[in-house]
Amino acid sequence: MKLSIGIVGLPNVGKSTLFQALTKKQVDRSNYPFCTIDPNVGVVEVKDERIDKIAELTGAKNKIYATVEFVDIAGLAKDAHKGEGLGNKFLAEIRETTAIVYVLRAFRDKQVVNTHSGINALEEKEILDTEMILKDLEAVEKIIKGLEKQVKNDKQAQKELDILKRAEKILQQGTILFDANLEKEEETIINNYQLLTIKPRIYLLNGHDQEISQEIIEIFKKNNWPYLIIDVLDELEGAEFSAQERVSLGLPFELELNQLITESYKLLDLITFFTMAKQDEVRAWALIKGKTASQAGGTVHGDFEDYFIKAEVINWQDLVYAGSLAVAKEKGIVRAEGREYIVQDGDIVEIKSSKRG
Repeated sequence: MKLSIGIVGLPNVGKSTLFQALTKKQVDRSNYPFCTIDPNVGVVEVKDERIDKIAELTGAKNKIYATVEFVDIAGLAKDAHKGEGLGNKFLAEIRETTAIVYVLRAFRDKQVVNTHSGINALEEKEILDTEMILKDLEAVEKIIKGLEKQVKNDKQAQKELDILKRAEKILQQGTILFDANLEKEEETIINNYQLLTIKPRIYLLNGHDQEISQEIIEIFKKNNWPYLIIDVLDELEGAEFSAQERVSLGLPFELELNQLITESYKLLDLITFFTMAKQDEVRAWALIKGKTASQAGGTVHGDFEDYFIKAEVINWQDLVYAGSLAVAKEKGIVRAEGREYIVQDGDIVEIKSSKRG
């Protein structure tokens, strides 16, 4: 599946700096509001040491990692749902993403223009939530009116109407749908309408640990809001060096931003499976947890799902233990699985399929 993460926040909170640190793409980071108008889009590899170990073991020359697309979206202004600032454009661009990272200002650098009245991550979160809630309410009211015209003798329309009315009440109470503990069926139906507040989100507090009060941290923990504390400017500067150079300079071996990608995977309930092409290539694929072997095949190629026969499966750790694929097959560690097999994180999968005459 394509994983697209929208980077959102008020103007000048570090969105474009985060984007540049992640993607290594040069973008306008000028110190004034709305320097980003059109969204910047960049693709980032999800580094995975399992691929490296599989490639080393099999002698594969090519390693293809799973990828995440990050979208740097223009800063949001209060009353964006009414079109203030770049409001309508901003909200439409969020609608196209899979998940959202809120960048909330925690750094105290007075040289960076602050469009808000002070440094308050909770207030910034509230502004972002409110604008999306109000836009969703506008959309839900229109959807409900349309469904009310269809409900007569239409059980599915009635079911959707009931769920959308519940969503409307949640939004009217000032709660985003992501935080509403919806049933799986409710979530599935609401997702069909691309509402903004149903999207999974993670909160990035942009600053050093000492700049963020324990009170704010406790509020995030109490509400189970997934968050990370990262100084984005430090990460941008660290991204200019190799891992070895960072260590020699007394910096961490790995960038903290790798946590953002890892947490995004968890947020979307994704796992990774691998394929090998004639042992010349190892490739990682993102798959929603709980999907079957035939659905994993469809991720690789549509024909693999349509004409699925079986999947030959071995977990990467079992392959490493065996020492080679040939030995693993001799020992019977490679299993033949049917289309309903639930793919596990770390599985190496080879799909056998057949096309019609």
